[in-house]
Amino acid sequence: MYNWEEVRDAVNSFISRLEFEREPRELYAPIRYTLEQSGKRVRPVLLLMAYNIYKDKIEDALYPATAIETYHNYTLIHDDVMDRASIRRGKPTVCAKWGDTAAILSGDTMLVLAYEFLSHVPAEKLPRVLSLFTETAKEIGDGQQYDLDFENRDNVAEEEYMEMIRLKTSVLLASALKMGGILADAPESDLRNLYSYGEKMGLAFQLQDDLLDVYADEALFGKKIGGDICCNKKTFLLIKAMNLASREQLSQMKEWMEKSEFDAQEKIAFFTGIYNELGVKEACEKRIAELFEECDSYIEALSVPAERKAGLKAFADSLLNRNL
Repeated sequence: MYNWEEVRDAVNSFISRLEFEREPRELYAPIRYTLEQSGKRVRPVLLLMAYNIYKDKIEDALYPATAIETYHNYTLIHDDVMDRASIRRGKPTVCAKWGDTAAILSGDTMLVLAYEFLSHVPAEKLPRVLSLFTETAKEIGDGQQYDLDFENRDNVAEEEYMEMIRLKTSVLLASALKMGGILADAPESDLRNLYSYGEKMGLAFQLQDDLLDVYADEALFGKKIGGDICCNKKTFLLIKAMNLASREQLSQMKEWMEKSEFDAQEKIAFFTGIYNELGVKEACEKRIAELFEECDSYIEALSVPAERKAGLKAFADSLLNRNL
């Protein structure tokens, strides 16, 4: 059995050996730049750790794990274009470094590469893996559109938001876990539990991102805080605040959100103050803790000895304890 750091190192080593020597080099430079920024490699690590629950030789699943990571980074490149983001993982985004056109084209190529990496899956498992991956990609597109739609609405319900982040974030984590199980011949009941585990983990993971965007130490977070506030992005924090706010607070919030020109630090300070007054941070932390408790029930239900699940649970716990 491997721990998550060993699995992450295996992913990083594998990606570092990939060759992108095709012409034109201008197309592949942003791809190499993006994939070499490692972080925790959450999604490929989840796939490989799910695989490792049932089988020991994780090298056999490195190509599909890399496919998941490549696809995920493709979505981030395009997200940054849509969000006008300049920093990710502490470095300039592809669109900031090379421009929007290069970001869109390189992102599109990464999507193609993800399918190429998936083609290394054993033939007897490939139809099921492709079906899962393609359905997941469609759901992520659905979630992204809902996210964009919410920017122009003042009446987004908490339940709507949770469904949006399930589609935009959770399903890829769930898919990675289930794919690892499929490749390792896990029982059908375990595949369902792995998927549900990933869904709940993804919801908690995104709510924590909402928190970090406001309350993180910027140097540790790897990107500027307050970006969601400046973009009027509907997050758990904003939706909760709008539901709890007094008439006067709500009027002030809407006034800030309608401004086309503003001082970013003033706007961030205003909304952070509102969140603090309304106890929104604590409400979000409570919801995250509840989701992680649900995760435990799905892990417990897996039909393998406790020691085979320990590594996956330890990785999930490490994700919960990111820096605020």
